[in-house]
Amino acid sequence: MNTRQIDIFNYKRRSTVEVNIGGVTVSGKHPIKVQSMTNTSTMDTEGSVEQVLRIVAKGGDIVRLTTQGSREAVNMGAIKAALVERGCNVPLVADVHFNASVADVAARYADKVRVNPGNYVDTARTFRHIDYTDEEYAQELVRLRDRFTSFLNLCKQEGKAIRVGVNHGSLSDRIMSRYGDTPSGVVESCMEFLRICRDEEFKDVVVSIKTSNTAMMVTTVRRLVAQMAAEGISYPLHLGVTEAGDAEDGRIKSAVGIGALLADGIGDTLRVSLAEAPENEIPVALELVNYVSAREEHSHIEAEPYAGFNYIDPQRRPTTVSGVVGGDKLPVVISAYDGNSEMLPDFVARNGEITDKKGLEFIHLQYSDLTESTVANLKSKENAVVVAFSNHVNAVGELRALIHKLANENVTLPVIVHRVYNEPAIENLRIKASADLGVLLIDGLVDGVWIENKGVADDEINALAFGILQATRMRISKTEYIACPGCGRTMYDLQGTLARIKAATSHLKGLKIGVMGCIVNGPGEMADADYGYVGAARGKVSLYRRKECVEKNIPEDEAIERLLQLIDSDRKKE
Repeated sequence: MNTRQIDIFNYKRRSTVEVNIGGVTVSGKHPIKVQSMTNTSTMDTEGSVEQVLRIVAKGGDIVRLTTQGSREAVNMGAIKAALVERGCNVPLVADVHFNASVADVAARYADKVRVNPGNYVDTARTFRHIDYTDEEYAQELVRLRDRFTSFLNLCKQEGKAIRVGVNHGSLSDRIMSRYGDTPSGVVESCMEFLRICRDEEFKDVVVSIKTSNTAMMVTTVRRLVAQMAAEGISYPLHLGVTEAGDAEDGRIKSAVGIGALLADGIGDTLRVSLAEAPENEIPVALELVNYVSAREEHSHIEAEPYAGFNYIDPQRRPTTVSGVVGGDKLPVVISAYDGNSEMLPDFVARNGEITDKKGLEFIHLQYSDLTESTVANLKSKENAVVVAFSNHVNAVGELRALIHKLANENVTLPVIVHRVYNEPAIENLRIKASADLGVLLIDGLVDGVWIENKGVADDEINALAFGILQATRMRISKTEYIACPGCGRTMYDLQGTLARIKAATSHLKGLKIGVMGCIVNGPGEMADADYGYVGAARGKVSLYRRKECVEKNIPEDEAIERLLQLIDSDRKKE
């Protein structure tokens, strides 16, 4: 993508068509809408109504419910009626997988229907390779067009919106066979459906691409935006990091991925997916939206992207090595923490001063400091590190401008970004720092991070810095959990199980463990995890080694112990 299509230095919302979802308008000209998804059974009318009301009370604009079959789709009508009777007319979205006929039924009862291109017409993913001729592949697209057009016509008749929602974990075997497990394949899976919407002049479409890998999620959505623009399509986007997990990790991953796209004006509605009670997602989403939206109409930042920067496929900016900083070395952490932990900072700093500089010179600069003489001085330096800071309301844009200017001026010193906040609690700091620093790391611009915030404990700030590096996969320092938020399809107590798995495996640094409630995304996301724990049926769990199912239908009360045995057995073979 030409970076001029997206101004990476100045915040401006992407222009989109307006989409009506049950009376709520989603577009680039309207405030960003936040949403969540129930984890009750959609057949439990009373339980679902109560949960929807809790989500709305927290500030949710839209609520999604799972519809495994036609009876769940029909019961959304009863849930809607009960909500209206309670004075709540929030738009309801039916989440459909595996059965196009259920989508047809849902269009009569829900305000919006989400369909997954990976399993709308194509069968469930089995990881088998299919050798299509061009003619055979074209015939598959004709079959898709015929079936999807019928659904669009029904939605037009009923006045309902749709979401074309691609999950990396559930790409079809057809797409995988033709494009492989690539960002291009994810985008094409989406574009096949969007081209039909465009051709049929169906405008009430929201689009999403989600994955548990934040960097891949960000760059794939950027690729999608570029492809949509190239083909004259401007549907609004729904953002989310799927299987983000719970607690600190889930919040950091979501703020990193979603925040990176919001920074560039991409995103019109979003969901922060947490493996917790659904209503807990809304305050996190609102904090993120309000923080980024405050950049609107900021003072203009004049800057030019450097020629080596690739917005869609960013690579780490080449820098010289200064001690332990720069080059291909892992990004460093500077913090005030010096306690007992495996995650100790590389440099300790107190009150804005690094206590042990390890023979390095740290040069503190903001964008306005980059005069001709300053640049010349930087070029003469050895064993030096630039500490970049910004007080601009759009600090991300100004920090980008600073680092791009260094690259344009052939200054190859490594850069550590120093952000000073004044947040009342770690919960607020976690969202804002993750949104600010995550995008700079994903862009490949940063060689280290330094977060300061008076009133927040040193150990919490230190853990946050390492958490952001982990979320961007720039530096792995602990076990990573790819955990779904749960829905009506979940086959077990997700929150309790995740807590028990964490307690049993948190010492396994660098390991990725997937904890999935059902098979919709489970097997696909297992391809990105080392091991997977997936709900197979009520009270039954299947275990995966990457994308291979190695044990099926284990009784739930035995599953965690069997997972530990599997990991231990594999480690003994290494």
